[in-house]
Amino acid sequence: MDYDLIVIGSGPGGYVAAIRASQLGLKTAIVEKESLGGICLNWGCIPTKALLKSAQVFDYINHSADYGIKTSGGEVDFETVIKRSRGVADGMSKGVQFLMKKNKIDVIIGYGSLKSKGVVTVKIADGTVKDFTAKHIILATGGRSRELPNLKQDGKKVIGYRQAMILPEKPKSMVVVGSGAIGIEFAYFYNTIGTKVTVVEFLDNIVPLEDEEISKGLLRILKKQGINIMTGSTVESVDTNGEGCRVNVKTATGNVVLEADVVLSAIGISTNIEGIGLEENGVKTDKGKVLVDDYYQTNVEGVYAIGDIVKGQALAHVASAEGIICVEKIAGHHPEPLNYNNIPGCTYCWPEVASVGYTEKAAKEAGYEIKVGKFPFSASGKASAAGSKDGFVKLIFDAKYGEFLGAHMLGANVTEMIAEVVTARKLETTGHEIIKSVHPHPTMSEAVMEAAADAYGEVIHL
Repeated sequence: MDYDLIVIGSGPGGYVAAIRASQLGLKTAIVEKESLGGICLNWGCIPTKALLKSAQVFDYINHSADYGIKTSGGEVDFETVIKRSRGVADGMSKGVQFLMKKNKIDVIIGYGSLKSKGVVTVKIADGTVKDFTAKHIILATGGRSRELPNLKQDGKKVIGYRQAMILPEKPKSMVVVGSGAIGIEFAYFYNTIGTKVTVVEFLDNIVPLEDEEISKGLLRILKKQGINIMTGSTVESVDTNGEGCRVNVKTATGNVVLEADVVLSAIGISTNIEGIGLEENGVKTDKGKVLVDDYYQTNVEGVYAIGDIVKGQALAHVASAEGIICVEKIAGHHPEPLNYNNIPGCTYCWPEVASVGYTEKAAKEAGYEIKVGKFPFSASGKASAAGSKDGFVKLIFDAKYGEFLGAHMLGANVTEMIAEVVTARKLETTGHEIIKSVHPHPTMSEAVMEAAADAYGEVIHL
């Protein structure tokens, strides 16, 4: 055997799995067809956050008078904004290269696929094909922008998230199809820098996986920012024959035609499971996902799968956790299976959205009798001082035993606050323990303590 483990794909699932495997003494290689770090580091999580930071800075400048700072106003240098984002991504990818060397992991650049039991075949960029053997093989091939039949991406007028990060110039107008995290983040970015943005969402609420109160609260804020949002609507067709795009949208009251320079399709992802040897080797799949057990073993011995191509949320931190669990099991350890109901979800528009666990509706449907506590940032001293009073924290507890069922946050920097709840739920903390955990003042995080207190009729600052 050439290796103990070969990982196909170097995204946050693949490269983390490879590093953990090396730490555990496994001779490891990783196969990557493009750039180390995968979509997340190069075309997803990281570069989008750089774009969003530029938008946030521009927004601060435009509202500097609110803080007693006089400026002559800001101007967006779109080319430089894009260049900075790409620079951040390149730096992170180089960081993964360093980690591979540090952990003595062999990097094989090329398109990898399963050839047979214990064999990975790799098409190298120069056209040669090489086979490598390993006792264990992890598939971590990730996903790509999903396409609908009536919303085919041409990469110019109808684009996916990848093109949205490197447009040659700022569009005057844009229609964003889909209001999940990707759609809302790009809608916020482009609207803030001066593009006229319309969001079209099939469901009745934006960020539809979130608690309904969060969805409605964010809707009000984004509309106030100037984003046109059409819920309960579908894009029937896009005509790209003219100079721009004519978007035919079906609404509850009839069809509407929107005109825009660009249409961004943000309706989710498709898994990269084609052409990697699954069918040829009898690896079972269902509805575009590879079937695995709690430790990511497929039905074929020695073949594992993690990340976007398996069950669970298609999130970078989920893929990393899955990779670590998978490798620790391979190495003979006894890791706990991942609790998919304690995975934080974050949307990095401004204000931000963060959540974990049950929504109010899901808790009731699961049969819980619940206590709900809320604390608005308008009552927070830190939020007032920062000029960020929009939003609130909402916590849900089981009325009988005090179990921490879920948390839902809308506000400035709440993506940095949600980990407290994830840890608390992991430790099976109750509502009263949150109330009695002294939070620093003044901070945004006090809202977590206050919301818990509100659930039990003990809130102080409301």
